[in-house]
Amino acid sequence: MMDIHQILKQLPHRYPILLVDRVLEMETGKRIKALKNVTMNEPFFMGHFPHHPVMPGVLILEAMAQAAALLAFDTMGVTPDDKTVYYFAGIDGARFKRPVGPGDQMIMDITLERMKASIFKFKGATRVDGAIACEAELMCTMRTIA
Repeated sequence: MMDIHQILKQLPHRYPILLVDRVLEMETGKRIKALKNVTMNEPFFMGHFPHHPVMPGVLILEAMAQAAALLAFDTMGVTPDDKTVYYFAGIDGARFKRPVGPGDQMIMDITLERMKASIFKFKGATRVDGAIACEAELMCTMRTIA
């Protein structure tokens, strides 16, 4: 539904913090399914942990927020510009059920629970091989900077 070139037009993130590789499905105003291929080349594996590489939980949440941003932009019918920023406003109920490591493919399912002004609330789950790796409720906000 959306390849990396289209994602790069929507998200301001770049290497090493761009954490969405492809959008598989999207229902405007409702839900998005996106993926991140996790490779041994990820810079965080050098220190987290050299003897047993594990993707930091905060980066799994960041990947989910980036997928949520793509859904928010699609829902509002906007392409963000250099004056638009999309921030985390809150994370509730984050639970990590299994580690994510090199060779894993994260499938992120995010649903838009509600939207008021420029504040969005999402519910999300990230799975690897069908098993839940992370669940959380995310609140994000869009702001215009001077």
